[in-house]
Amino acid sequence: MELYASEDSPWCWRVRLALEHKRLRYNNHQLNVTTQEHKSPAMLRLTPRGRLPVLCDGAYVVFESVAILYYLDRQYPEWPLFGTSAQEGGVILRVIEEFQNYIEPHLMAIVAAIKAHELEGRRDEIMDHMLIAAGEARTIEGRLSKSEWIVGEQPSAADFVIYPWIRGLQQALEDPDASELAARFLPIDVQYPAVARWFSRIQSLPRYELTEPATLKR
Repeated sequence: MELYASEDSPWCWRVRLALEHKRLRYNNHQLNVTTQEHKSPAMLRLTPRGRLPVLCDGAYVVFESVAILYYLDRQYPEWPLFGTSAQEGGVILRVIEEFQNYIEPHLMAIVAAIKAHELEGRRDEIMDHMLIAAGEARTIEGRLSKSEWIVGEQPSAADFVIYPWIRGLQQALEDPDASELAARFLPIDVQYPAVARWFSRIQSLPRYELTEPATLKR
């Protein structure tokens, strides 16, 4: 398999986590989005929207991160990503959709503003995003206070979809300019102790270190 990805992208990170979880062999092609490598003619032949990640399994090409996870689970069922029953799979997919609809856009706005050093002119707007994200994080905290994983007794697609964004938010909030926002989330082991324990479990998964972006290791 060939994975075309951007190292710092949470959408790409979730696919790397899934591939390692399933013990699958793949070639990891890290593209430079700053120089538009993901929009080269060769890449646009694989994905007309020019977005990452893209997975090629032989002649089959699949893109959009959750679609990739679904394909991997159907094609390589060992170490399942969507549970072991229709009911569990339905809950996992529902939780993913809830996260994508209700939390992910707010996390995107917060992280992007911090990285672009735009907090000063957008503080009220970003604080609104942070209040919503923090409230939704309480829902995740509630789930993890009752179970080791987001859904079920084993790591699933829900964990791999959600973790990269929450971990990325933690890193972004460590920026000194984000101290006011950070007070609502950090230290994570105090504000969200169940989430902090979940972080440790994710980071203890086999070959996790091969998935983590280099920017988080500095």
